[in-house]
Amino acid sequence: MRNVVRLASTAILLAPLLAACGSGGGGKATLNWYINPDNGGQSGLAAKCTSASNGHYKITTSILPNDATSQREQLVRRLAAKDSSIDLMSLDPPFVAEFANAGFLRPFPRDQAAQFTAGVLAAPIKNATWDGKLYGAPFWANTQLLWYRKSVAQKAGIDLSKPGYTWNDIIQAAVRTHTTVAVQGAKYEGYMVWINALVASAGGSILTDAQAGANAKAAINSPAGEEAAGVVHELAHSSAASPTIATDTEEQARSLFQSDRGGFMVNWPYVYGAAKAAVTTHDLSQQVVNDIGWARYPQTDNVHTSAPPFGGIELAIGAYSKHKNTYDVEAARCITSAASQKQYMLDAGNPAARSSVYDDPEVIKVFPMAALIRDSINGAAPRPVTPYYADVSSSVQRFWSPPAGVGSTTPAKTAAFIPKVLHDKVLL
Repeated sequence: MRNVVRLASTAILLAPLLAACGSGGGGKATLNWYINPDNGGQSGLAAKCTSASNGHYKITTSILPNDATSQREQLVRRLAAKDSSIDLMSLDPPFVAEFANAGFLRPFPRDQAAQFTAGVLAAPIKNATWDGKLYGAPFWANTQLLWYRKSVAQKAGIDLSKPGYTWNDIIQAAVRTHTTVAVQGAKYEGYMVWINALVASAGGSILTDAQAGANAKAAINSPAGEEAAGVVHELAHSSAASPTIATDTEEQARSLFQSDRGGFMVNWPYVYGAAKAAVTTHDLSQQVVNDIGWARYPQTDNVHTSAPPFGGIELAIGAYSKHKNTYDVEAARCITSAASQKQYMLDAGNPAARSSVYDDPEVIKVFPMAALIRDSINGAAPRPVTPYYADVSSSVQRFWSPPAGVGSTTPAKTAAFIPKVLHDKVLL
């Protein structure tokens, strides 16, 4: 609850304004769904499920800020004010535990949980669960792949169809071919995604006993943490690094990868659809798209199989919603059904949480790497599942930014700082 309390004074001031935004009124219920920005896919599902409700409810969408940190802050402020207008919310998986622990989310009873998790991949279920209860209906899952230019890999003499390649192999291949390895190195959640995947892929973790809350133990000062720091340092100090690595997000990485210096990139599957769309607007040549290949996320070391990043969205119901036990549940069933997840994957390019969607011929046609996406989600490593995740992420980003400043002592400094933050001995 401590993360919420820090924002409570502002939230209380907002309460009168938020109360005016409630769902009220007679007749058809209006359900407010707070969504992360996309290309209109969630709005399309809102319209579809409104139509399918037989006049019971109408779903309206409100768009949250672009980055996950700002999305969390806006929702926390509203929920701390007990805003009843938040019926449904698209919630980034790392924040489920925090919101559930603060009493902001309506848990799904056991029978409903079974409906929402049937046929769902393991990682989305784990991230939607806190204290043994399901607090989010898995909506879409996500993972990162290694994207590469086939011509560059061939020139470098690296065969990415065979397992065992490491970050060092990828970096050296880019150095040999005078190309780049595009990553997300800006000081934001995307960088935490990279760091966590590097540590997990070396067999370690950032926290242990994460469910102990403030008493969780920082575990990043380990051989795995040192391996991860070594990868960041190696890339940042090589000719394969982006000139703007310290400010690169997903889109900057995609732009670099599609440029003449593009060689390799780690990023979410949406980039493939975005590249094809750029061809239709004449912003990218079909030749570049034809040159794009994909493979599993690189290994951090020569011992451990890689643990790709995990992301996506869990559909949660607000604890203060007037419809939390009725129409919200009905709408959530519609939005997270296999049919809706297929539609959203095709419309928005974001992977489904339900396994069966990846076997659909229409999905495979648009995503020829569908099987790899599913396998990567199955093997993904979630970020720490803790109600104090925002503090943990900010602590890591503080000591690992910029990438060029990461060194052998970075994991130890991070591990020493995290407990101080969790116990309010220092401020971020």
